[in-house]
Formats: sequence, structure tokens, C-alpha cells
Amino acid sequence: MMNLVEVKFPGLGIDVNVNPVAFSIGSIEVYWYGLLIALAIVLSVVLAVKQSKKLYFPESLVYDTVLMIIPCAIIGARLYFVACNWDYYGKDLKLIFDFRSGGLAIYGGVILVFIGGLVMCRIRKIPFRELADYCVVYLPLGQAIGRWGNFFNQECFGTNTSLPWGMTSATIEGYLKSNCPTLVPTMPVHPTFLYESLADLAIFFILIYVRKHSKIPFETACVYFALYGTARFFIEGMRTDSLYIGSTGIRTSQLLSLILVVAALIYIVFARIMKIEKKGFPKKLYAEEKN
Repeated sequence: MMNLVEVKFPGLGIDVNVNPVAFSIGSIEVYWYGLLIALAIVLSVVLAVKQSKKLYFPESLVYDTVLMIIPCAIIGARLYFVACNWDYYGKDLKLIFDFRSGGLAIYGGVILVFIGGLVMCRIRKIPFRELADYCVVYLPLGQAIGRWGNFFNQECFGTNTSLPWGMTSATIEGYLKSNCPTLVPTMPVHPTFLYESLADLAIFFILIYVRKHSKIPFETACVYFALYGTARFFIEGMRTDSLYIGSTGIRTSQLLSLILVVAALIYIVFARIMKIEKKGFPKKLYAEEKN
């Protein structure tokens, strides 16, 4: 129980005790963060398989995609974080492999997942547009679940707030005292992990609708980038642990969010003007995959 932390929501009159460690197997500690990510993967796979027949998407391809996504997501998220903190990791390269000390960035994982998916489709001669539009729906669902790992770890929170759902804890107070001299350590902060989790969940349901009705290739993927980019842009502005571009005051995730939103909207408008139509996943290939 050494890791037990009392989290308070003064405005709601709620106090809860959280522990980043879910359980231990001998000397090995299993963290909630890892369990939640595993839950997110399993749930996404179950839903993807369930919908595969209706949308003529090979069930076997769902499993192949998962095997590609997991390593790409972890490696991409780590490399992105390390690149943004090279002044620290460059002094001791062994620290790059110290995953237990934290240090993952969602955007890095998303970027490498898309690159990995493109490479896989090239090798197997599968239309990437169909893979991207089908699988991207489950990405925000996984993010929505995974963000709760930040709550158990008491990280990724925002600046001070007087809103009733503001939260505080000894961990938060300690972080603010050490890293945020302009903020009041004893005041509640924005639970930005919750904001993003709710936004991701809403995006998930929107993408389900878009995927079902869209007739434009990559539109579902672009809607994801436009919506998530918009949500992340504003939420990132509240966070106290943002990654910055060098010594500038520009938050890396905000800039990337803005670029993705603009690029996604430009493509959607262009595709509609040019009347680019979605061909759908080849039914012949679907039948071959099933066999």
C-alpha cells in the first residue's frame, strides 16, 4: 500500500484512494496503466471483429493489424517522447529503454501506427485506404480507456481551476511545487485526463457513424485527425507537462494538432470537390482471406 494516494475533488466532496499498482506477482508489480491499455486493445479487437462481416473487412486482417499496431504504438510513442526530451536522454542512452519511468507520447504512437499500416498494406497488396478508415475508429476508444491510466498515476493534469470537478493530491502538489512556480500547489487542477477521455469517447461514436455513411476514401481517418486534433489543441493548452519545441514556448502537440486539423479539412474539402469515391474493400480479397 506504499503507493496509495488520496485524490480529492473538493468541489464535489469526493475523496478516493488510488494506487498506480493494480496487483503484484511476487516482486513484479502490474500497473493499472498497462492493464487499461490491454483492456483497450482487447475491447477494440472484439468490436472490430464483430463489425468485420457487415463491412466486408477480413477478420484475419484485424488480428494482423493488431500485431502490427502494438509494437508500432509503443515504439512510436517512446521515440516521439525521447526526441522531444533529447537533452535529457542524449546524456545517457540507456534511459531510452527505461519504460517503467514513464515517457510515452500518443502522437508518436499514432504516427508510427499509420506508417506501419501503410508498409503492411504495401507488402500484402491491400488497399491502405480501407484499412485506415476501418481501424481508425477504434483508436479514440483505446485512447479514452488508456487515459485513465494517467489518473491512477496522477499525471497529465492541468493548471489550477475553481471548477467543481477540480482535483488535488499530494502527488499533484509535489509536482506543482517543483515544476510550476506560477501555480498554487494547494489549489485543485483541471483533470485533463478526464477531458480527453470524454472527448475521445465522443469521437469514437462519431467515427462509427462516419465510417458507415462515408463514400470518400480516408474521410473517416481525416475526421479523426480533425476532431482529435481540435480537442487535443485546447486540452494541451491547460496541461502542465507539455513537451515544447526546443527552448521555444511552442507546445509540440499543439502545433502538430493544428497541422493535422488543417491538413484533414483540406483533404476532405478537396476530395468532395474532386468527387473522389470510396471503392470499398475488395470482396474477392475478403473471400480469399476468409479461406
